[in-house]
Amino acid sequence: MSVPQLTLRAARNLHLAAQGLLVKPRRRPKPADVIAAIDRMSLLQIDTINIVARSPYLVLFSRLGHFPQTWLDDALLNGDLMEYWAHEACFLPRKDFSLIRHRMLNPEKMGWKYRPEWMVEHAEEIEKLLVHIENNGPVRSADFEHPRKGSSGWWEWKPHKKHLEGLFTAGKVMVIERRNFQRVYDLTSRVMPHWNDDLHLIQQQDAELQMLENSARSLGIFRPEWLADYYRLKKISLKPLLTQWQDKGSAIPVSVEGIGEMWLHSDLFPLLTKAEQNTLRATHTAVLSPFDPVVWDRKRAEVLFNFSYRLECYTPAEKRRYGYFVLPLLHQGEIVGRVDAKMHRKSAVLEIISLYLEDGVKPNQSLIKGLHTAFTDFAHWQGATQIRLGNIPALFASSWGEGWEINPENA
Repeated sequence: MSVPQLTLRAARNLHLAAQGLLVKPRRRPKPADVIAAIDRMSLLQIDTINIVARSPYLVLFSRLGHFPQTWLDDALLNGDLMEYWAHEACFLPRKDFSLIRHRMLNPEKMGWKYRPEWMVEHAEEIEKLLVHIENNGPVRSADFEHPRKGSSGWWEWKPHKKHLEGLFTAGKVMVIERRNFQRVYDLTSRVMPHWNDDLHLIQQQDAELQMLENSARSLGIFRPEWLADYYRLKKISLKPLLTQWQDKGSAIPVSVEGIGEMWLHSDLFPLLTKAEQNTLRATHTAVLSPFDPVVWDRKRAEVLFNFSYRLECYTPAEKRRYGYFVLPLLHQGEIVGRVDAKMHRKSAVLEIISLYLEDGVKPNQSLIKGLHTAFTDFAHWQGATQIRLGNIPALFASSWGEGWEINPENA
């Protein structure tokens, strides 16, 4: 069979289809859509920065539209989701506990996430903590006082926080809910009472094969070197696996304009004809999180979308090029720019500090209208009643003025 030939636009649109970002949602979301979206992405990265919406909620909003953020919290509390180190700290379907369990049983391989010397040095305290949880129920690190008042920063974590993080990485405790986005921990034996490592454990090699399959499905179209990053895998031999996938019809090679050989997962085969004819249309305009799977692999985003991104919140202010927490902007299959924004919750104002377009992107009426709608929806979802504009391109300023009010009936 001949290798399908695809334009770069078609490849982008196939990837966005796999991620649930090809078209704007056609109906109001339901609670089950949160689980479905995470299952589609395989995992949802967690980050705590709250200058606008926290990342996991924003990633879901980009795909689902206006949904109550409590739905994600409820999914964790109800046991549909779990937390663990996947790409980084992530929400993932609870059914994937068996897939990730081998990492818990070998925490020494988890790098900075687990400090064996700390766990040995404080073994007696840690055992007392486990007994406390068993007898008194779930805990937060906030339930314990810091021995040094006024200490802050990750290097000054109080001992009980370090204990709980070590126990979490080692799979002795699990996060059962978040209160004000703070982790609440309970014993794994109580959360998963029917789990048996001897009966249910998926061995590392088999688990990693399944992780690669998940990565391929969630990316939709991919270069082999992109797969391992999705779950942070190392030392993976991909050539025999790709041959195996091709033989069983799980993936096929395709040729993409400007990139060369890529692979297409079987879940996207129904869209292949449209992609080959270059009639697969992207209609969605959305504000993306820096930790969205579409852009979290910076090299992949550069190859597929010609989008170079660097998170600057840890860069001194005077050295930042774009801003503290800059959000990529997706419009009809392209990443067209980025926005530095801040949500002022007390005054219910979303401030667009700066808006930047990528080189070569022309601010036509489709883009101006698409971003206006995207910002309005984004602001309304966060409870803003007004959008205030700062440094934006002239054509946007002439259309939008200095900002606009949010009418909930039209948002």
